[in-house]
Amino acid sequence: MGNMKQHQGFTLIELMVAVAVVGILAAIALPGYQESVQKSRRAEAEADLLGLANAMERHFTEVGTYCDAGGTGGADTCGGAGNDNGAPSVFATTSPSQGGVAAYTLTITSATASTFALSAAPTGAQTGDRCGTLTLTNTGVRGAALNDCWKS
Repeated sequence: MGNMKQHQGFTLIELMVAVAVVGILAAIALPGYQESVQKSRRAEAEADLLGLANAMERHFTEVGTYCDAGGTGGADTCGGAGNDNGAPSVFATTSPSQGGVAAYTLTITSATASTFALSAAPTGAQTGDRCGTLTLTNTGVRGAALNDCWKS
């Protein structure tokens, strides 16, 4: 009898089936993973908005007004174009842990002597987030593109 060698390995069909299975699993898992990452970044932005609101309350306690909490800080005419709106000077925004790139831009959208409105606008990889810009006012009213965006 002849000495027959048996080849061990995968056939092309077996390899293609394995590649197809991996492709299907990736197509199912990747969108769920991306939504989970966006949700964690959104939760961080919500926490930052609440932190900024607390800083606004501290600012009000110290100076008796919500004005002058934005821009470079310092006093100007309340309601003027100076330091009432824009990037907060009373709260140090931190970059998220995802690569050190900011996922949201925090802004004081309006501040008067007795009211304020804050926003967190998605930026970078978070731009396509289904919730859009998150908002918060001095009365605690929370806003977003969809009702289920704020976690609590």
